[in-house]
Amino acid sequence: MKKINLIPFAFLFLLLAAMKDDKPAYKIYDGAGMDVGYAKMLDATKKADIVLFGEYHDNHICHWLEAELMRDMHKNNDSTLVLGAEMFECDNQEIMNEYMNGYFKESVFKESCRLWPNYATDYEPTVEFAKTNHIPFIATNVPRRYASMVSSKGLDYLIKNTSPEAKKWMAPLPIPYDSNLKCYKDMLSMGDASHGGPNLPKAQALKDATMAYHIIEAVGKKHQKQLLHFNGAYHSNNYEGIYWYLKTGYHRPDLKIVTISTSQQPDITALDSASHHIADFVICVPGD
Repeated sequence: MKKINLIPFAFLFLLLAAMKDDKPAYKIYDGAGMDVGYAKMLDATKKADIVLFGEYHDNHICHWLEAELMRDMHKNNDSTLVLGAEMFECDNQEIMNEYMNGYFKESVFKESCRLWPNYATDYEPTVEFAKTNHIPFIATNVPRRYASMVSSKGLDYLIKNTSPEAKKWMAPLPIPYDSNLKCYKDMLSMGDASHGGPNLPKAQALKDATMAYHIIEAVGKKHQKQLLHFNGAYHSNNYEGIYWYLKTGYHRPDLKIVTISTSQQPDITALDSASHHIADFVICVPGD
């Protein structure tokens, strides 16, 4: 009998030992660094007006989780969900709308938009899901030529030298700009003459402001819609960038926003202290 009673304990010991040898692809932490898991993150999105999903553009685990979250949020809010993404520039919105409505083949869509090199593997699944399920998809980013103009010549040059037609593709000018935000100060400290110098963070701000502007337009003044937005983590980390423009720059403190970020670490069993409080939830992925 004693030997029989030991069997469950021996099995438990072997199970725990095996778990130590697992190689999990990700872990999800809250802002304080507590391991919370996917279910809690999904639950937090249910009452949000806006979810800012801050990804690493070259990390496939992030993109898979974006797709999973999109599907689950659609189940919870199938009639109100809207998608938006940094990866699509707003002067391509009409092309996006026409493709979503089935006016032409996918090949025409791909030829017509300035798609990122990893579109087929990392962003196409979200676009196709939206198309199949009739979910509006907003191209939120400023056309890259205008961000390039600001990076090389500054915001004032953009204001003075673009036509009224061109200004339709940007946030209303002049945009609010707080040079004391950490995200812009850090960019300024990293910049040099070949990468925009003092104008580099202003080009980033133009992107942030334009994305926030289109997000607000999509959600509506009475929060009729819920928007899931995909962007690089730097655009929303530390509740700055897009988040700052939504809440402060465009004076919408009423918006309920959930932020998600990404941390890449050699060991994901604990969230590095440097990633604490950068977002409401942090997806921790292996550094390799």
